[in-house]
Amino acid sequence: MREVFNKPAMVAVDLGAESCRVSLLRAVGGEPRMTVVHRAANGPVPTERGLVWNFERMFEDVLAGLTKCAALAPEGIASIGVDGWAVDYVRLGPDGAATGDPFCYRDERTVAAVDELHQRISPRKLYARTGAQVLRINTLYQLYADHLSGVPASYRWLNLPEYLLYRLGGRRVSEYTNSTHTAMLGVHSRDWCPEVFHAAQLSLESAPPVVQPGTDVGQLSGPLKELAAFRNTRLIAPACHDTASAIAGIPAVSEDWAFISSGTWSLVGAVVDRPHTEDESFAENFTNQGGIGKAIYLLKNVNGMWMLRQCMDAWQQQGAEWNVVDLVSASAPLPAPDHLLDVDDPDLLLRDSMPARINAQLRRKGAPGLVEDPAHAAQYANLIFHSLAARYAEVLRSLSSITRKQFAKVFIVGGGARNQQMKRLLEQAAGVEVIQGSAESSTIGNFAIQLAAFDRKADAGSVEGAAVARWASVLAQHDVTGDSGSGPTKSPSTLRHSDDRQTIGSDMASA
Repeated sequence: MREVFNKPAMVAVDLGAESCRVSLLRAVGGEPRMTVVHRAANGPVPTERGLVWNFERMFEDVLAGLTKCAALAPEGIASIGVDGWAVDYVRLGPDGAATGDPFCYRDERTVAAVDELHQRISPRKLYARTGAQVLRINTLYQLYADHLSGVPASYRWLNLPEYLLYRLGGRRVSEYTNSTHTAMLGVHSRDWCPEVFHAAQLSLESAPPVVQPGTDVGQLSGPLKELAAFRNTRLIAPACHDTASAIAGIPAVSEDWAFISSGTWSLVGAVVDRPHTEDESFAENFTNQGGIGKAIYLLKNVNGMWMLRQCMDAWQQQGAEWNVVDLVSASAPLPAPDHLLDVDDPDLLLRDSMPARINAQLRRKGAPGLVEDPAHAAQYANLIFHSLAARYAEVLRSLSSITRKQFAKVFIVGGGARNQQMKRLLEQAAGVEVIQGSAESSTIGNFAIQLAAFDRKADAGSVEGAAVARWASVLAQHDVTGDSGSGPTKSPSTLRHSDDRQTIGSDMASA
């Protein structure tokens, strides 16, 4: 007999590096219905300070989406959960207000900060203490760059998803899955590591308290509360890192699977029962991300659809409009390229001139470059897809060696889950079954955690992994529908890239 879904309405906000989405979950005819109510373009902005995010614009977009949700759910909205990409943050002055637009992780101010900090604490010791992948984008290096530029250590900070919850009325917290991406959390203590703070000359008092996924952080306040649907709405910190929410949204119960969260970045990993900080995992630069319950998501950041997105932006400047759906189709009949890219080359992580950057690497390898013309876009897509598939397979082999697990299948979630070409290439390169999960898996996981939090007893603490998995399985059968049709949801710039954004998705970066 089919179980009747009679839970209250809930909202999931997904902050993405390329698009921000507001989704509504309601019970309709005894079944869950998840709808993307509002979707708005996002992207970093070059300024005199450096590369920053226009957070106030993001906040206004979220408020617009929440207002639409209120109109669509007259029965009332029980809770709002927020997830987003990791590592970036807002600094708060003595008055509790933001001191300025938050830096984007791609800003190059951290290049010098990494080298200087490693003089104070070695990368190996950092990894032993935090289990975090050494990446210059990590919150630790960004905060140390703040210190080098004279920002007072007393200025508090909040990662972006938690800052949005704070702005909506919640208390200042750092959700556990997101805090593990800062490279400042003790991998065993599951709390801030004093040794790392001391080495980076940071103040422990400036860090927010760490809370577990599913924590109620307060009641919605401000003008939105005047709307009937929001009079009793609670604010929930789900898995605030979007990759952790995306993994929570995978309806798998066995232990023989790995995952790829595919978007701007690719995060390749597996669910394990303990942290891995051995020499092998350090040498391969895996990160130990906190998961639901006591799980650890052992994963590695790999460059992702960022390369193709940047190529498309370059071609657009030449008057050519391409979307990923067409590029997947156009590249599918092409033969495998003779040479592959090192997709994690730092040069390919930078903005602008991506076709030229790709050709520069090919020529360094002694390979002929591609014609830098939009008419040859399919060749670039073909090269990127083959190179990513080969890199994913390589990381999966390393993951299997470290964990001593053999993976029979790999789930791809996020925007890249719709890429049939990538599915085929990865199956060939890795020799595993590839299962295409939801493009909106972070939304499903966000809602699953809220539902588990709604069901738990008042004194139960964090949500249980089994409860989240059960709700993820229920929701995955219904997935997330497109825009609700309740009004305009896209800016002109979003409309221009609507097809590719559906495929590319948005991840950390998703980091």
